Amino acid sequence: MLALMAPGASAAIIDWQAELQRCRAVRESAAPLLLAGEGISAVGRSNRSVRRCIWIQRMAVRRKIPGAEAW
Repeated sequence: MLALMAPGASAAIIDWQAELQRCRAVRESAAPLLLAGEGISAVGRSNRSVRRCIWIQRMAVRRKIPGAEAW
């Protein structure tokens, strides 16, 4: 039973600093849309990577990861 759980456990490990860095780049690319008056929910619905970054940011803030900031 333990052998079956081990592969799944390693798949859930997140490199928080790399994800946060990627999300900063995504945020910079979404900034013109946000400045144009589009809400983050509208931008998120149109872009899967933005939705993932919103989730990553929320989890990082909740877990108090250094460098995490709310959108």
